[in-house]
Amino acid sequence: MDSLTTAYLKEVMGKMEVYGDRVQFGLTSPGPCPYYQLTNSAEKKMAFDSNSHLLHPKEDEFVGPNATPVFTLEQIKTAIAAGGFRSVGVTRVSSAGGRVVSRSGGTRGGAVAMKAKDLIDAARYDYFRNNRATLPDGIGEHTAEITDLMLKGSSAEDAFGEVVKRHF
Repeated sequence: MDSLTTAYLKEVMGKMEVYGDRVQFGLTSPGPCPYYQLTNSAEKKMAFDSNSHLLHPKEDEFVGPNATPVFTLEQIKTAIAAGGFRSVGVTRVSSAGGRVVSRSGGTRGGAVAMKAKDLIDAARYDYFRNNRATLPDGIGEHTAEITDLMLKGSSAEDAFGEVVKRHF
């Protein structure tokens, strides 16, 4: 993820605006830019190679340890605005919902890094904020479990649903 450039992310964002508002990157793709899979609101999936050409993925290409967590269009836009996923610092969302940016020494042109966990935290909070009224009281006590599910590839919606099923 650290090697993804803003130019590549802009290509991905362009496809997301047309084909699906969520993206997952393959971790087994050859070359410097990974294959990616878009998912739309009807849960239809479409995969693209590193040149943004339509791809027929292998059965296990976007599952489990072979793929990143799911990122939203908003998270990709944030990564682009921050200069990509490159290494320099970390952007995270605090529990109060405000963005906190911390920067450390720079490499690669001063781009701000957004690590996968930070994006998961942002997606988790966005889902919570948008669905607070329908979620059970006490769901916040299971934040670590929700994050773990998302790190394993579940979407925020699926992770929250699984925790609600297990505990409420």
